[in-house]
Amino acid sequence: MKAIELEKAYDPKTFEDRIYALWKDNGCFKPTAEGSAPFTIVIPPPNVTGILHLGHALNNSLQDIVIRFHRMKGEKTLWVPGTDHAGIATQNVVEKRLRSQGKNRRELGREKFVEETWSFINEHRTIISNQLSRIGASVDWSRERFTLDEGLSRSVRDVFVTLYERDLMYKGNYLVNWCPSCGTALADDEVEHEDTPGKMYHLRYPVAGSEGVFVELATTRPETLLGDTAVAVHPEDERYAHLIGKMVKLPLTDREIPVVADTYVDRAFGTGVVKITPAHDPNDWEVAKRHDLQVINILTPDGKLNDEVPQKYRGLSVAEARKIVLEDLVAGDYFIKDEKITHAVGHCYRCHTVIEPFLSEQWFVRMKPLAEKALTSWRNGEIVFYPKKWENTYQRWLENIRDWCVSRQLWWGHRIPAWTCKSCGKLTVAREDPSCCPHCGSKEMDQDSDVLDTWFSSWLWPFSTLGWENNSCTTPDYKTFYPTTALISAYDIIFFWVSRMIMAGLEFTGKAPFRDICMHGLIRDKQGRKMSKSLGNGLDPLELVDEFGADALKFTLAYMCAQGQDLLVDKESFKMGSKFANKVWNASRYILMNLEGRSLVVNPPLLPADKWIISRLNGAAKAMEEAFLSYRFNDASSTAYEYFWNDFCDWYVEATKLSMRSGDDSDQAAAEKDRATTVLLTVLAESLRLLHPLLPFVTEEIYSRLPLEIRGESLLITAPYPEYKKEKEDPEAEGDFGFLKDLVRMIRTLRSECTVNPDKKIRVTVRMPSGGRIGFLKENAALVKLLAGLGELEIAEAAAGGEKPAGSIGLAGAGFEAFVHIAEAVDTAALKQKFAKELEKDKKFIGGLESKLANENFLKNAPPELVEGEKRKLADALDRTGKLESWLRDMA
Repeated sequence: MKAIELEKAYDPKTFEDRIYALWKDNGCFKPTAEGSAPFTIVIPPPNVTGILHLGHALNNSLQDIVIRFHRMKGEKTLWVPGTDHAGIATQNVVEKRLRSQGKNRRELGREKFVEETWSFINEHRTIISNQLSRIGASVDWSRERFTLDEGLSRSVRDVFVTLYERDLMYKGNYLVNWCPSCGTALADDEVEHEDTPGKMYHLRYPVAGSEGVFVELATTRPETLLGDTAVAVHPEDERYAHLIGKMVKLPLTDREIPVVADTYVDRAFGTGVVKITPAHDPNDWEVAKRHDLQVINILTPDGKLNDEVPQKYRGLSVAEARKIVLEDLVAGDYFIKDEKITHAVGHCYRCHTVIEPFLSEQWFVRMKPLAEKALTSWRNGEIVFYPKKWENTYQRWLENIRDWCVSRQLWWGHRIPAWTCKSCGKLTVAREDPSCCPHCGSKEMDQDSDVLDTWFSSWLWPFSTLGWENNSCTTPDYKTFYPTTALISAYDIIFFWVSRMIMAGLEFTGKAPFRDICMHGLIRDKQGRKMSKSLGNGLDPLELVDEFGADALKFTLAYMCAQGQDLLVDKESFKMGSKFANKVWNASRYILMNLEGRSLVVNPPLLPADKWIISRLNGAAKAMEEAFLSYRFNDASSTAYEYFWNDFCDWYVEATKLSMRSGDDSDQAAAEKDRATTVLLTVLAESLRLLHPLLPFVTEEIYSRLPLEIRGESLLITAPYPEYKKEKEDPEAEGDFGFLKDLVRMIRTLRSECTVNPDKKIRVTVRMPSGGRIGFLKENAALVKLLAGLGELEIAEAAAGGEKPAGSIGLAGAGFEAFVHIAEAVDTAALKQKFAKELEKDKKFIGGLESKLANENFLKNAPPELVEGEKRKLADALDRTGKLESWLRDMA
């Protein structure tokens, strides 16, 4: 066998694109395992016009890890890719581009604007695909979908009409969240509430017919008083009982409005009087319905005051109107005072404009009946959350769900399939465009100008992407892969998307769309802040791939992704993943470059170190499989790291050097080298299979260089994942080698503490009682000498507690005593001085910690994790001082 040369430096740029093309060209991403149970994930579709941010990289890395694991387990694995047409976001981008050209959509008209948007989409559709490829996403590109493609559009229309037929879709005048900038309604979930500085304005409204009598009330939005249609008091508030049913004069207008009694009013808050503005406050809207109050909308769709207000204020923006209204209230002696407050203000989730409650005609889905099915499915165990804490969030939201406003005043998106007849005025909702009115036969019909909320197509994603168009039109993919197996998503869209998909799946297919729901955390900077352009703290995943490689990106994110926690990262974080990938490369390079003249052996006998590493590999396979199946990505990653870096590289590869470096040219030495090489290559190959889901590129590249007899014909991506086997467990080998490791580790630690030159060969005496592991130690004395850097190892049968050899420092382990003859290696006088200084320093440190932990104020006020941290520091320091005192006694 010839030596195999890997490039000296690990450089993922030289092979990642080539490896991805190899996988793709060989159809490795397609579900080819016949007869096996399917494992299916549909990708959370990113916006078609966007670029991947680090949150996307995390989400897709975790999906890729799971998909690769199940593919290697021999399952029929499918990961469906796709993108979202992203109604508001896309329209905003296109309108911005038009403005830069001196155009606007109104000038173009609807048809031309949609054409312009499609042209823009077609320019950008490959961007997301290329980015997913760069990070190594093993999606089946032959099944890529788009929420506005022909098949999904048919699904959307059928669902809309079906909901209408089932009386779950309706149209009406309702108060909605309105974004004046986007010019459209938003669902409750699309409004982001932020604590914002503001003022509470105290005003007086004169009581009609009672000269000099006023009621005092407070509001954060004085300009909305122009739309007031009542003031309300609590029916049991004795202060205002005499006013109920009377009228008050509405300042700055010529209107009078009634005083109504409603239990909505909190008697203890403020003055106990509330202004009622039904068209611009959701609570006031409910009060108005109970008391049959007039509803006056004072805003235009672009957020300006309309003709319902006095002439002076018409055409003003909300901010402009507030300023002038306040000036007029002061001039008219209606203003009492203002006070600074902080209150939650709703903003558009897309453009961040302040949301206005706005009365308009919209389409709504009745959510209560759908939510009941989704709750029942969860209670029956048909869906399972990882971690389980998100079940509480899911339950609370569904139990308190409100109807979903699904119409948007946009031009880009799925057009609402509803037509109004110009002749008879009746509404037609249909799966196919009607040629004439089914009620009167007129051909004069207008289609609803609105489009559907982006999430309306997304909530059908798990089954529409697989070929469901209606209950009678499905495809083989739908029949094979639906319901899907798992959903992996960030927790911030549990309302927008996750819950709605479950409702849609149950309503239209009769089945929950997935079984496992893995909710991962959000990416934040090291200060815990969300990453954003405004803060300048974002990280571009493709720049990270360019610098560190796709494997480093994936492994680092997985390693840091603990269930139920956000990830705090910066650019430096990704050095960890890069170092680990580099370790895999260098360890493999060392093994492959030392194959010259070696031969592979059939069924080679195993030494204790071989038995130990095989048992450790078997245990790692078990732990990682359990972690993957329960979506504990950090546990899987840390297990992989500990196994490969510590067990395989630091111990096993070092241990094999005893066999591989023998200078003996005898046939026996050559046979031992062949035996050791065979075992080492076999373990390396299985270790690469173990690591592949987490480090797919570097493991595939190395695996392809292994001798064919070791790796077989298949690519690593489709090779079998290491399978835990009970018979591979070897407690005896783990115990024996663990004993050997403890001895070596203690000697290494003391060498380091005593600053013994690494090249210096030292002498150690080990005393052990007869029986136990003394025979094992004698058989493996050469290995201990190699690993601990010893020139001489003396092993004696003796009971513990015998006289210490002169000039040595004693070490006590489980079942043995070891004496390091330190006087032969260093200047003991200088060493004693060094230890004495360190001991004095440590005792001062211990004194400070003990004082802090004796302080009742610290224990009472400090965070529990800080207190525990200080206690751990104290325990470590006490342990170290004990060792220093023992070493000083030994050298006395």
